[in-house]
Amino acid sequence: MSSKDCIRVGNAGGYWGDDPTALLRQVQGGPLDYVTQDFLAEITMSILQKQKSRDPALGYATDFLDQVKSILPLIDQTGPRIISNAGGINPLACGKKLEETATEMGKTIKTAVVLGDDLLSELDSLIESGLSLRNMETGQGFHEIGNRVLSANAYLGSTPVIRALEQGAQFVITGRVTDTAIAAAPPAFEFGWNQGDFDQLASAVIAGHILECGAHSTGGNMINWEDVPSFQNMGYPIVEFFQNGSFVVTKHPGTGGIVNRESVVSQLVYEMGDPQRYLTPDVTADFTSFEFEDLGNDRVRISRARGSPPPETLKVSISYHDGYKAHGYLVVSSPRSIAKSQKIADILWQRLAIDFEEKIAEMIGYDSCHQGIVLSGDPPEVLLRLGVRDGNKDKVAEFAKSFTSLILNTVSGVAIVGARPRIQEVIAYWPCLVPADRVSSEVILLRSGQTIAVSSPILDLTREGAQAGQLPFPPPRSKSEGAGEMITVPLRRFCYARSGDKGDTCNIGVVARTQTGYRWLLDNLTAVRVKTFFSEICKGEVIRYEVPNLMALNFLLSNALGGGGTASLRVDPQGKAMAEALLNMEVTVPIDLVD
Repeated sequence: MSSKDCIRVGNAGGYWGDDPTALLRQVQGGPLDYVTQDFLAEITMSILQKQKSRDPALGYATDFLDQVKSILPLIDQTGPRIISNAGGINPLACGKKLEETATEMGKTIKTAVVLGDDLLSELDSLIESGLSLRNMETGQGFHEIGNRVLSANAYLGSTPVIRALEQGAQFVITGRVTDTAIAAAPPAFEFGWNQGDFDQLASAVIAGHILECGAHSTGGNMINWEDVPSFQNMGYPIVEFFQNGSFVVTKHPGTGGIVNRESVVSQLVYEMGDPQRYLTPDVTADFTSFEFEDLGNDRVRISRARGSPPPETLKVSISYHDGYKAHGYLVVSSPRSIAKSQKIADILWQRLAIDFEEKIAEMIGYDSCHQGIVLSGDPPEVLLRLGVRDGNKDKVAEFAKSFTSLILNTVSGVAIVGARPRIQEVIAYWPCLVPADRVSSEVILLRSGQTIAVSSPILDLTREGAQAGQLPFPPPRSKSEGAGEMITVPLRRFCYARSGDKGDTCNIGVVARTQTGYRWLLDNLTAVRVKTFFSEICKGEVIRYEVPNLMALNFLLSNALGGGGTASLRVDPQGKAMAEALLNMEVTVPIDLVD
């Protein structure tokens, strides 16, 4: 256990492709005890699997090594310690390459690698033991994809990362752990929290959720982006953890971005799911329980979070071959760019006369992000995006060959963008559950070769779980409030929002700026209303959750992303633009609410 009253954990990356200079700037910017980097998403695991299938030595985020090179001359054995899931589906190869890189630079480092998430070789025995491995989102049976599986990775928790820190590891490389685990491990290790300290662990998980997407919590992707003083030298988030579980979110002084209520709450509602049951292998965190305080000067405090025992199952992300796809682009100019684009799509589909499993025509500049929710008028030009997906590669090849003929024998004012559409293999995502006690992990210390087995946590499940959080000033529901002058405005006049994906489900968090606005949301922004608004693209159920301490509602829109990830043909397969679309909804409200 550390003697420190406070530890500082910074984040230097929210996905594979994030700012490659963030790690160096975090290390140079001021004192930090730990720096975390999150490289993985469901779509990333599919990409890494493709890489490893071509070269068994790959399957990890290679950019991580270049970033570490930049900081090795600046750090010594005292820190900061680096924790990253850059290992992807091949963490051992990543760790060994990191050691080689350090040796070439004349540095001696202590690297630990976390293994155990890879369940590919265990699938048959899991099924033989009676597990269904049914798709937890669609309910489909595993037999539908059994002979097409490419990878299977369980989401591990923070326990193996803590074991690595206990052994003095300066670099901890993991594969598929939860996004929150790499940030929750440092305070649990430093403050000696045990696996029954549910409230403290819940707080660490909430902090990890804030950290995991990098500058998403320091002004990136904010609806009110004009309020961000600068996007140059962007500050990445830092969390100051305290022994009792409370923490402060901040960033290095003098950096770009902003830390305030909107920046942090926007990230809190991002991909939140059920706010009272945010499930992780470490704890079930209640996002409705904590108190939130904007301290000013780029500092936000969160305290009094509540947690309860974790689920007895772990989520498993399976990737599998799901056919082929291709898409191409045409520029269609005015006049009547919309009508011409629709005509071109009709011509192509009629000429091909092929029954594809899925086909799509999107007009970028008109309706590709906000499909079915478009403004009137004819744009000066449209970027027409046509795509198909099918299990038969020959059918997709016919589309690719026919696409390029559209510029000379259809309507006027058309130009092709790029070359003939490229045929891509589709690697799809299949989430399922397995009992936690069926998954074992281990930590390998590369320099010594020592292997440490990590047993599944033994928890006191008899402890009473946390109750639903209580807002200090709960807003009363009042249908009668608001009588008087009314005004019709877009929802964005008194709300902000953020959206993201989990497979084919889109998560949209909507946050009111005032308690009055939140009371209006409670009574008026229903699941049915959101489902109707997105009727063109949301084909499944919409569920609404209330988050009173954040004055927010969280919506889960199932079957809304065209299959999601690499399986989707859409230009926005991860639903990043759907929050902006929802904020365009016109609503009639009391004029005082928007004033």
